[in-house]
Amino acid sequence: MTPPQFLWLNGRIQSTEEARLSPLDHGFLVGDGVFETLVVRRGKPFAAKQHYERLVKSCEVTGLHCISEPTFHESISAVMQANGLQDARVRVTLTSGDGPLGSDRGAGEGTVLVVATPLNSWPPTEKVQLAPWTRNSRGALASVKSVSYGENVRALLYAKERGCGEALVVNESNQLCEGTGSNVFVVLEGRLLTPPLSSGCLAGITRQLVLEACAKVGIVCLEEDLPVVVLEECEEAFLTSSTRDVHPISLLNGRALQAPGSVTLAVQQAFQQMYATGA
Repeated sequence: MTPPQFLWLNGRIQSTEEARLSPLDHGFLVGDGVFETLVVRRGKPFAAKQHYERLVKSCEVTGLHCISEPTFHESISAVMQANGLQDARVRVTLTSGDGPLGSDRGAGEGTVLVVATPLNSWPPTEKVQLAPWTRNSRGALASVKSVSYGENVRALLYAKERGCGEALVVNESNQLCEGTGSNVFVVLEGRLLTPPLSSGCLAGITRQLVLEACAKVGIVCLEEDLPVVVLEECEEAFLTSSTRDVHPISLLNGRALQAPGSVTLAVQQAFQQMYATGA
């Protein structure tokens, strides 16, 4: 990935060479922060309102101060313009700022960092591996888009060591939860299913838009607790995320799946219809 030339840090555009984060920033020291990743295509952020609302919720859960909605939009526009981008992956990160070496927070202001990079293309289909670790559905950071991504990094490494591009995890009840950077849908006996938010999965923006798109065109999609055995029985499966959109799974724990299958293809088309109308 080509690094950006400019970024937004604490209210102003800076070059990547001059920008500096404090070594005492709690985002670095203890992973105390939240973030949003969204895509911009043809200069227009997709689902920006939904992303900002989720950022606000993450800040409320973690006790962090959130930036204003105008600042959210201004910072995204500024980094896009500074880097000469029309299509980009944008990440907005907020941390609690400088703090002590332990878990206590400092009393100073937080850090706001916004970075934009060119969009990378995904392969037409994805290979996915179930990781051997669990997600805690009742943890303090359940459903929060936290910068504490160590578990996700380890699970994705596990998948990549096995030739896959994404890992899935289950929760403490051995029910299907989510991917390391995605939500998951399966087709079982012709029924389209996805884990409920109570499973501990992130409330993915694309996940919600897919549910809405399906409802608009009459595709029934149910949120149900899914025992991990569904990965051995499903006929189709796909991932959703802001950068993947609706991404068919062609290999699941070494088992080949039709990708895209008929249901997945219908969901892709429904989502693209919503995308074209600027959801």
